[in-house]
Amino acid sequence: MLPGYKHTYKHTCMHVCILRYMHTYRHTYVYNIVARTHAHTYTHTHTYVCTYKHTCIHIHTYIHTYIHTYIHTYIHTYIHTYIHTYIHAIMHACMHTYIHTYIHTYIHTYIHTYIHTYIHTYIHTYIHTYIHTYIHTYINTYIHTYQRQTLISTYDFIFTIH
Repeated sequence: MLPGYKHTYKHTCMHVCILRYMHTYRHTYVYNIVARTHAHTYTHTHTYVCTYKHTCIHIHTYIHTYIHTYIHTYIHTYIHTYIHTYIHAIMHACMHTYIHTYIHTYIHTYIHTYIHTYIHTYIHTYIHTYIHTYIHTYINTYIHTYQRQTLISTYDFIFTIH
């Protein structure tokens, strides 16, 4: 073997070894970086997903709690307390006012009008027209006629006796 060839072979072997080593090192280094980056990204992603899930659950729970507690209670309280009381008060006031107004206005006026107009007029008309006329007619016709008849009978009796 030639010394130059040997030297070249040694250099070539070393060069190949160095190249292989560097290639392996580079691959390992890149792999480590990629693996570390992936692990880091995965941790970050996992943390993000977990945080997101937790946040979503927290927000969902908050909304759920808010809807079921605050709004439900508020609406329930509002409907059962305010509106119920308001409607009750309005109905009570309106009905009371209506009944009061009805009794004091309509019935009072009706009875007042009925008594003072119809019955009063009827009784007045009845007394002054029918009874008055009847009594007047009775007195002036029947009694007067009866008296005349009696007078005539008396005269007849007197004249007959004499």
